[in-house]
Amino acid sequence: MSSSSAAPPAKTPMRDALVAAAFRLFLERGYEQTTVDDIVALAGVGRRSFFRYFPSKEDVVFPDHEGCLADMTAFLAAGDPECEPVRRVCDAARLVLRMYAENPTFSVQRYRLTKQVPGLRAYELSVVWRYERALADYLRGRYAGRPDGTLRADVVAAAVVAAHNNALRSWLRSDGRGDADETVDHALGYVQSAFGTAAAGPAPGAAPAALFGGPAEHPDDVVVLVSRRDAPLWRVVQEIETAFGRA
Repeated sequence: MSSSSAAPPAKTPMRDALVAAAFRLFLERGYEQTTVDDIVALAGVGRRSFFRYFPSKEDVVFPDHEGCLADMTAFLAAGDPECEPVRRVCDAARLVLRMYAENPTFSVQRYRLTKQVPGLRAYELSVVWRYERALADYLRGRYAGRPDGTLRADVVAAAVVAAHNNALRSWLRSDGRGDADETVDHALGYVQSAFGTAAAGPAPGAAPAALFGGPAEHPDDVVVLVSRRDAPLWRVVQEIETAFGRA
């Protein structure tokens, strides 16, 4: 996904027509068999119009993520400095859920398409990474000055994304049935119970277990975790929680 910070194009009837035409063709012919020329022909517009809204064919599959990322960044920036940071990033993640829940049929179609096309799965991972970085950047600012501030920010951001995506995909696998908010709230509740505090977090120098949800039951215990260098942060968090008996 483009890393440009420019404002995403506003929704217009032409933009919506391009998305509708693209997905109609993706469902009828398949993603790989559909070209940009096919999409603009069905939508009744020119190629220039397509690229005014979407830099690539991949972008038409994820038409609202740029706007959602901008909304999330603004939401985090507007937060009260006194608000509990973990709760704030969990609330920011709910903006992504709202985007999916606005159009369950489209979201389910995209989920199925993405599972079938390796290139789209890779593209989706880049989108997820940008959300995670937005959350981590906010948390780094809130935890600035702490010896473990950067580590805590990155781990919490990864945990929020992992919890949100686990619940979101469960909802999408159900064809968008059920209460998406309830499913995601349940998942994010785990993150808040593990990492959230009444203030910005435990004081510097607190026992290591405090990083993961409060004082350790045995503060003198030492837990050594061996993990692959390239292991994702959510997996590291899961292994640490297991070591502390939180699995």
